Amino acid sequence: MTTPALIGDIGGTNARFALVTPGSVEPQSIKTLPCARYAGLVEAIQAYLELVGAEAPTEACLAFACPVHEDWVKMTNNDWAFSKQAVAEQLGLSNFKVINDFTAQALGVPHVDEKDLVKIGEGEAEPRSPRLVFGPGTGLGVAGLVPSQRHWIPLTTEGGHATFAPTDERERQLLDYFRARYGRVSLERLLCGQGLLDLYLAHAALLNVTAHYNTPAEVTGAARAGDRVARETLLRFLKILGAVSGDCALTLGALGGVYLCGGITPRLIDWLPRSDFRRAFADKGRLSAYNAGIPTWVVTAPWTGLLGAAEALHNEEVT
Repeated sequence: MTTPALIGDIGGTNARFALVTPGSVEPQSIKTLPCARYAGLVEAIQAYLELVGAEAPTEACLAFACPVHEDWVKMTNNDWAFSKQAVAEQLGLSNFKVINDFTAQALGVPHVDEKDLVKIGEGEAEPRSPRLVFGPGTGLGVAGLVPSQRHWIPLTTEGGHATFAPTDERERQLLDYFRARYGRVSLERLLCGQGLLDLYLAHAALLNVTAHYNTPAEVTGAARAGDRVARETLLRFLKILGAVSGDCALTLGALGGVYLCGGITPRLIDWLPRSDFRRAFADKGRLSAYNAGIPTWVVTAPWTGLLGAAEALHNEEVT
């Protein structure tokens, strides 16, 4: 019997591991481990294999929320760092692929069931056209998918670290606030969990009111309860999300559609239709009609990154 391969989707907060049998992308024995509990990647993998009672695999594909193009990989939003070659040798892996987490999200999207896609606004996808995969979580992920004859080719990017550009007077004020705190202001400074909290603190400062909330979850909870500053913050977050994802769709030519992944957007599905998300997405001057025709979906499937890691394992377009 063939030993299952190990797949994983490792973010700044959690490491999700699973096993997959040859010829399948369906993850089995899925477990989520908190990264902070383990000294590093090898320790977390060993804990997972012991937890599920699995044999040591000979193949693995793991996705990480950071640049992965060199042998030495350093996580952006936690303290893990490792050598790909050393990990492969230590675990006895004959095939070890390391990919970006949003590359995995992108590769997973074609495997997501339609029932796990929630359409926001209008637009129709053009078949066999580029797709954009975009989403805030611990950080901000941006990736593309381009069709080839046999597979979807993933485009790995670090687009979340592009520079934020304000589109109105309030956003210019927000930029000043963030610049005073961070210096250069990337998109990820605003469009992530910490960014949502910082946006709330910025709004409180600009409105000269006392900030009462200390976590992103508290801010969204307060917005739902009717807190004016929290509500304004959340609506601004979604407007910026629309503007930035629209810019990325324009850059990629994503006529195949935009897929919103990550840990935050699925929790805000009820807010998206009543926000300025789609208006900001389409507001691109002479190309507004172009963007207005691009559909946007929220991906609610819980393990899209694991599906993508399983796809990448034997996809020759992924090295």
